[in-house]
Amino acid sequence: MRTNRVRPAVAASVMAFVLAGCGGSDGGAEVPTAGGGKVSAPAAAGRATDDVAAYVKAQRAYVKCLREHGVDAPDPDARGTIDFGAGDQRRELKQDPKFRAAQEKCAQYVSAVPESVEKGNQPKLSAAQIKVKREYAACMQRNGAADFPDPGPDGLGQGEWDQSAAGAKRAARICGPVIGDPGNAGPGKG
Repeated sequence: MRTNRVRPAVAASVMAFVLAGCGGSDGGAEVPTAGGGKVSAPAAAGRATDDVAAYVKAQRAYVKCLREHGVDAPDPDARGTIDFGAGDQRRELKQDPKFRAAQEKCAQYVSAVPESVEKGNQPKLSAAQIKVKREYAACMQRNGAADFPDPGPDGLGQGEWDQSAAGAKRAARICGPVIGDPGNAGPGKG
């Protein structure tokens, strides 16, 4: 059963529009920016809406390109998600040489998923799951990935980190068991 993702997107867009329309410097909440400054919460909501709109536009261009190269791709939804199917259908599509060739030709249209869309697509975590995420972040930071982000109150990640660094790779091996990843499983017997 597919969930209707359009209603939450429309509600978020309407809310962002209403908040942006409230304007003025009323001393409201401010949101930190990556550059170290701050913007008002309505401006931040407006930026998130702009990010989603730009992402949807990029996804539409990507689908158009795929179609031009012979792939019957569905239109993206209001949040930019393209439903290529599930399970066997998706695996078959990814193995189709025509699809793979079209992906290469259309790579220029692939855009990063905005944080608001990514978080909206994540399932809500339980308190126990959030605790595990916090333990994993602390382990990573103690064992060589000092820039590993702390999870937010919802348990989701809070930023970028250098996964290619030697310390990060070592930390991932050491901390993998915290999240159920066996790390260095070693050679199998058979």
